Amino acid sequence: MKPQNIEALWTHLHWLTVLAQQGSFTAAALRLGVSKAAMSQRIAELERAAEAPLVQRTTRSVRLTEAGQRLVEDMRGPFEQIAHSFAGVRDLAGVPRGLVRVTAPVAFARQQLVPRLADFLRAHPEIRIELDLSDRLSSLAMEGFDLAIRHTAAPPDTHVAWTLCETRSLLVASRAYLRRRGTPREPQALAGHDCLHYPRAQDTPTWHFEARKPSPKTTSRSAGKATSKPTAPRITVPVSGPLVANNSEALRDAAATGLGIALVPDFSAQSALQSGKLVEVLPQWRSVGAFGERLYAIRPYATHVPQAVTAFVGWLRATLADGFAA
Repeated sequence: MKPQNIEALWTHLHWLTVLAQQGSFTAAALRLGVSKAAMSQRIAELERAAEAPLVQRTTRSVRLTEAGQRLVEDMRGPFEQIAHSFAGVRDLAGVPRGLVRVTAPVAFARQQLVPRLADFLRAHPEIRIELDLSDRLSSLAMEGFDLAIRHTAAPPDTHVAWTLCETRSLLVASRAYLRRRGTPREPQALAGHDCLHYPRAQDTPTWHFEARKPSPKTTSRSAGKATSKPTAPRITVPVSGPLVANNSEALRDAAATGLGIALVPDFSAQSALQSGKLVEVLPQWRSVGAFGERLYAIRPYATHVPQAVTAFVGWLRATLADGFAA
């Protein structure tokens, strides 16, 4: 490669790193806001200049050659530093602005995040949100996300995390189903019901419950001692039913049609409980281990955090602080 031609290839190299992140010409072109043909032409020009193939193309995806992978690994750090430096310069103006790329679980985003986003975007007209709805746990750094919203018991130690709110897993059913099949009074009774559940790794689906802890109450003022009922042990119940689905919206909607009893996160159940389409079953028991216990906003470690990301996290924390009580 002639030295005087290298400067003309900076854009080509950047596009190659985006292609490596996105995994296809179509996705990379969409990320960059260019045509797929322009994307393909730039990579071909870069290969001619390098005098080596950089990408192995298939009908659905692309894979870097050894030479292409080496270029991407060498360029990723410098391009990230350029992006951070430029974001820092723009932030000197004091107004949060720019693109925030966010990935969030499908059900949560559709039911709770998207209906609220208009308020944030009206308050911050210089910020744009690119929202990826996916239950897949993406690699934030590799895929170029600024922020992830995760429903989990604990965030990864390798990232910066903020707690957005507590969440609960609820058993819900329609009144029509409960009239037809009866209302279970204890978790063990669920074994005789149609249970709509999320697919898990185990061969026999099971739900786990603990009794909700009562508040300590003083039973004898003269004794001056507070007493409370002992906490019941965890109960595990094998369940089965006519529907298994990997989306809490689907389970909730199926329960609303009278198909059975569903176990879903409270953010999925909230609107249906408020409207009366569903009622809570076994409210005195707490589901354990079915879904995450908190919502977190998570970002990769970085020396500079754009004001747009900081503003969005602050808004999320304020908006979701009260959780999803029906």
